[in-house]
Amino acid sequence: MQESGVAVQRFYVADTASEALEAAKRLNAKEIVLKAQILAGGRGKGVFDSGLKGGVHLTKDPAVVGELANKMLGFNLTTKQTPKEGVKVKTVMVAEALDITRETYFAILMDRSCNGPVMVGSPQGGMDIEEVAASTPELIFKEAIDIFEGVRDDQALRMAANLGFKGALQRQAADQIKRLYDLFLKVDATQVEVNPLGETPEGQVVCFDAKINFDDNAEFRQKSVFAMDDMTEADPTEMAAAKWDLKYIGLDGNIACFVNGAGLAMATCDIIDLHGGKPANFLDLGGGVKEKQVYEAFKLLTADPKVEAILVNIFGGIVNCAIIANGITKACRELELKVPLVVRLEGTKKLFSHLVLNFGAIVLLLLYSQVHIHLHCGPVSQKEQQCISLRCHILLHLSLAAARITVETALIGSPFTCIC
Repeated sequence: MQESGVAVQRFYVADTASEALEAAKRLNAKEIVLKAQILAGGRGKGVFDSGLKGGVHLTKDPAVVGELANKMLGFNLTTKQTPKEGVKVKTVMVAEALDITRETYFAILMDRSCNGPVMVGSPQGGMDIEEVAASTPELIFKEAIDIFEGVRDDQALRMAANLGFKGALQRQAADQIKRLYDLFLKVDATQVEVNPLGETPEGQVVCFDAKINFDDNAEFRQKSVFAMDDMTEADPTEMAAAKWDLKYIGLDGNIACFVNGAGLAMATCDIIDLHGGKPANFLDLGGGVKEKQVYEAFKLLTADPKVEAILVNIFGGIVNCAIIANGITKACRELELKVPLVVRLEGTKKLFSHLVLNFGAIVLLLLYSQVHIHLHCGPVSQKEQQCISLRCHILLHLSLAAARITVETALIGSPFTCIC
């Protein structure tokens, strides 16, 4: 930000308490602010497992900086945006503390409804911007940015006025807004958030705290930016999923979701919640899924001790349902699935996929006595119903002949239900 001409405080970054103490002395400032460095917001109201409250502290004594850093570094900080166990703090920022006469909020982010970036601002900045948006939405100002023109002077001045800046400060704020947009483009950001964008008694507009999200697709041309990424802070399950091109986000529920497409995945989570369940994860297989990816996805889901059931919801447009079915049967066989599995496969090669799953279920029933697979297919024609019904009866006789294992079949109009 400093390189882009954005006004920030003087600061140093330290990874030991002694370095933090030396940095505080070098600043030679009237007051010093110490900030825990993690990839999550809400640090000011966070709690460390060392017992220290707050990831942001002010002090006039450099010695206190060392003491506080000692209670931050190496300890987990939990905020409303971190996992329950928190995130380990490895570095702290030691910065010159400037007096703030007024705090505002400003951000530039991508908005699909506007087909491009938008500016979002509020004269009420600080730690509780979410509460401001919920309680006083009239204090949230939004303005679309034309990607061909960029932020125009009149737009920047209007947003600065909406943030409450007046006179020379309004022009300063407008200049900072334009510089922030230049930074947004330069680093291929998807979000640049400044909270607070503050006003000092000396008549300066300063970015006191910032959060920047980068477009993963731009890694090839933003090597220096992505080199700063500390992968140790990332969720290990999310990292394992990323190796197989799977989009995974862990949640707090007990019903694992296995879905193709982000939209369908979100809708599946919503429907589970609507009916009183709680999703254990968001998992998007994507369009070009391979059998190995299906298998690896099941490994991730079954490794979660919270999972008590798995829901597979696939709409096979680009995705071949048969590939999904093969991956599921292999995973169930090799991972010895211990929880109920509910499968919905609709689309490309769905009938063949149902055949694969039904035969797979017979094998599994022969191997493991507690396997329960519920196969649900959407509305089918009368001919398809007859075909599926016949197939299930054949499987029934095969299983009875092989091991006297009962396979229940039911044809209840539409949709068709087969429980193995």
